[in-house]
Amino acid sequence: MEKKEMLYEGKAKKVYKTDESELFIIEYKDDATAFNGEKKGTIVGKGVINNKMSALMFQILEEKGIPTHFVELLSDRESLVKSVKILPLEVIIRNITAGSFSKRYGVEEGIVLPFPTVEFSYKDDDLGDPLMNEYHALALELATKEQIETIKAYAFEINKIMKEFFLERNIKLVDFKLEFGVHKGEVILADEISPDTCRFWDRETNKKLDKDRFRRDLGDVEGAYQEIMKRLNI
Repeated sequence: MEKKEMLYEGKAKKVYKTDESELFIIEYKDDATAFNGEKKGTIVGKGVINNKMSALMFQILEEKGIPTHFVELLSDRESLVKSVKILPLEVIIRNITAGSFSKRYGVEEGIVLPFPTVEFSYKDDDLGDPLMNEYHALALELATKEQIETIKAYAFEINKIMKEFFLERNIKLVDFKLEFGVHKGEVILADEISPDTCRFWDRETNKKLDKDRFRRDLGDVEGAYQEIMKRLNI
């Protein structure tokens, strides 16, 4: 597969065209950002960990019937993926109170919710990715009703699969962000699944093993990412 010109560079990844129009190459970077790009830094080795972990999780989810954009792991930092038209909705699943949820509703972190919740935000950096409900998404024609229903069904199923998977490795899946796209008319999971997009806490100590260590200046950021890699045996 020949890597051609760069199509797009985001905060954490570069996307390249290939000699096949339906396939792209994603290269994961070590760059780290938080608070909508206001805080910037580098997490050494992050790109390798996020690439390998995303590949593993996409393969597990595919085996469980969740369609994804993942095709093949090409190298430590690169994966081959299907071309998708990303729907401008970020989908957040929450199992335990943390982060903006705790701040927004005035509740302490660490409360196990009686059932998982789903939130949507409008994927727009200039607007700060504002929260929205599905009626807003429909009114702004960001997705169809059928697409939103499919996304919600997939999101809850992904949560169920991932919660069990991580708990077996002594990790609590606190919350996580998903992005979906359309490939040949089908809604599929895209983007990545990594410590950048998930909150992971140690099952016994509640130690944070994700990008919150970077966001909140908690130290040992690389160590947390390496710990996830070790527990996943990747």
